Amino acid sequence: MKYHFIEVKVNSKERTPHFTGSMLRGAFGYALKKVTCINPSYSCDGCFAKDSCLYYSFYEKKNTFHPFRFDVKLDNSSYDFNLYLFNEATKELPYILSSLHNMLTQKGVGRDNLTFENLEILVNKETVYSKKEFKELNLEPKVFKIDNFCPNVKIKLLTPLRIKKHNKFLREDVELEDILRSIHQREQELNSGVKVHKLNYTPKVGTTLKLLQYKQLKRKSNRQKQILNIDGLIGEMAISNIDKESYHLLKLGELIGAGKQTVMGLGKIKVEELN
Repeated sequence: MKYHFIEVKVNSKERTPHFTGSMLRGAFGYALKKVTCINPSYSCDGCFAKDSCLYYSFYEKKNTFHPFRFDVKLDNSSYDFNLYLFNEATKELPYILSSLHNMLTQKGVGRDNLTFENLEILVNKETVYSKKEFKELNLEPKVFKIDNFCPNVKIKLLTPLRIKKHNKFLREDVELEDILRSIHQREQELNSGVKVHKLNYTPKVGTTLKLLQYKQLKRKSNRQKQILNIDGLIGEMAISNIDKESYHLLKLGELIGAGKQTVMGLGKIKVEELN
């Protein structure tokens, strides 16, 4: 899997919401449409260009995993955030950077339409924007690969993990296989566009210890004109004697997220090796 890792550093003391992911996704959508839309009607319905439109691919295309993900922290003390682009979306890096710049310096974020001047943007750890200027771009996407393996790991669920099982969101517990399956589904959809519902192997693990809690979280949907629940599980899971394939899948989950609504920063996981 190819990807770009974009870091946005905002030098601001403005107070941030508890969860910035929904706000950032919405503001970025407005900016992306402004930068890319060529339809005089400014409407996606019946648009002649939607099949080749970046905004349509990112926001309007139904029944698909969208090829990007915001990476945010709960209770972040700043407006700093990260953004991942996957596979074909990596080719659209100039449009993405232009949209981020438009969002943060002109369009604004949040209900107060906050804008910022002292920005720094990095792509794959290389500075591409600072001191109000873009540098010349000649960046190749990174390629995900894992060469190491550790059988004992701790999985940290850093933002609410939303996984459905038997048509219900899990509220009290989640099994490792549920997490692995959701990562595998997203991987297959991003790589090949094929929807899968099962793992292609049987995970092998030893002992699992869990310290999980159900995190209540809400977001305002301007499109639907209502408040929506984005609750999920956060906490930690310590797992011993995990098999190599499951370990590699979890490491991929650090990149692409797990569960539903990863595009706005939900399902952020971190895998730590244990001795």
